[in-house]
Amino acid sequence: MTTYLYLYSHGEVSLAASQPVLLYIVVAVILIFPFDIFFLSSRFFFLRTLWRIAFPLQPITFPDFFVADILTSMAKVFSDLERSVCRMVNRQVATIAWLEADSVCGSHSIAIPIVLVLPYLWRLLQCLRQYKDTKEKTCLFNALKYSTAFPVIFLSALKYHVIPEQWTSLYRPLWLLSSVVNSLYSFYWDITRDWDLSGFSRIFKFNKPSVVSNMFYGQQWIYFWAIGSNFILRCSWTYKLSAHLRHNYLTVFTMTLLEMFRRFQWVFFRVENEWNKMTRSGIQLTEISSEDEKLLSSNIHDV
Repeated sequence: MTTYLYLYSHGEVSLAASQPVLLYIVVAVILIFPFDIFFLSSRFFFLRTLWRIAFPLQPITFPDFFVADILTSMAKVFSDLERSVCRMVNRQVATIAWLEADSVCGSHSIAIPIVLVLPYLWRLLQCLRQYKDTKEKTCLFNALKYSTAFPVIFLSALKYHVIPEQWTSLYRPLWLLSSVVNSLYSFYWDITRDWDLSGFSRIFKFNKPSVVSNMFYGQQWIYFWAIGSNFILRCSWTYKLSAHLRHNYLTVFTMTLLEMFRRFQWVFFRVENEWNKMTRSGIQLTEISSEDEKLLSSNIHDV
């Protein structure tokens, strides 16, 4: 950015316009760099996970849906990425066209809702794949949760393709309704499924919490804070999915920043919940093994 501003302020417009292009190329090269530097194993694991997310043709693992869930918080980032690439391709970088509501890369572009919906589509396909493998109906309800984001995105995009009266009388109320459904459903799923706080049982009685859990947030007020803040931020995050509300860039930046906080909070509790499941599973296996050992000893003694 410093190079861009310096070159642009000194009249080197073409060189300034090359800076974003070079930045995108450098990031891509670093990701696929085949030599054992820049954390080769982590880079390739990340790329392999992205491939599995985009093409969920194999059984879904924890990293697959974990990263895919995080990508849903980056829908706005994907939208901005599409717009940036569009402007680079059409040579609208470092020119007055960047500030104009042009007809190529403007908010009305059909590519914007398509890019916004991609992370939710990937997560939906993962849920369907999980249902195919496990036959658990919970996977279908989870798929339904991600499908509720589709109306929010596409109804918002309709504002640029219908007359104002039609938007105000029909599509705007439908957009508001779909936003409420998406926010409430997502909030319910976070609390009852992803965090396993159904009935607030974990607030009033910890079920064998781990040492790390107690160390970081083993107090009851943390759970109240997590539930309340998650509800507020889930509702405000709909702002990001709606292209027709994204003209106030400061507000959009604030919403995106808050979503980063909400997602980090979600990750913390989601990993703890998964760890507790694994721990409980290990305890149950140990107890079963102990019972089998006692039964075997008794049988030997009888013989």
